[in-house]
Amino acid sequence: MQSAETVLGVLRERGRKGLPCTELYRQLFNPQIYLLAYGRIYSNKGSMTPGATRETVDGMSRAKIDRIIDAMRHERYRFSPARRTYIPKKNGKLRPLGLPTWSDKLVGEVVRLLLEAYYEPRFSDRSHGFRPNRGCHTALREVANTWAGTTWFIEGDIADCFGSLEHHRMIEILSGKIRDNRFLR
Repeated sequence: MQSAETVLGVLRERGRKGLPCTELYRQLFNPQIYLLAYGRIYSNKGSMTPGATRETVDGMSRAKIDRIIDAMRHERYRFSPARRTYIPKKNGKLRPLGLPTWSDKLVGEVVRLLLEAYYEPRFSDRSHGFRPNRGCHTALREVANTWAGTTWFIEGDIADCFGSLEHHRMIEILSGKIRDNRFLR
């Protein structure tokens, strides 16, 4: 089994060259990627918060990862419905929050690692939101260093942006470069 860094490096290079991914689902069988994903999320603030089940980070083991991989290999893995809770917003309204099971968080992080490795090299250097090692500070630094004569800035927010994305449209967009129906299902 290839190391996680080797797999992600190959995906980065394919993404940089614009080559399609044809066997991405197979990477869901690689325990090294799950261990990398675990290392990225185990210390997150919500890792001890149970989702739809009582499962939390403290129940994770290599045997559990092996069971997840076995379920993936035989196409038996199913995401559980997230536990819905509401958190207060500054304006007094409530924002819905879905709390997935720990296993679902782990699988989601594996998928994120794979997709990010492939797509990150294709993103514009001008894009700073929700990207590794980028954010508000890098955007402001770019504005200060490269923009001249700006008079106006317009800030916007799309209400319920992620909750309103059409799933079939997202799959359609991904299928342009990811030619692996097992991964896209």
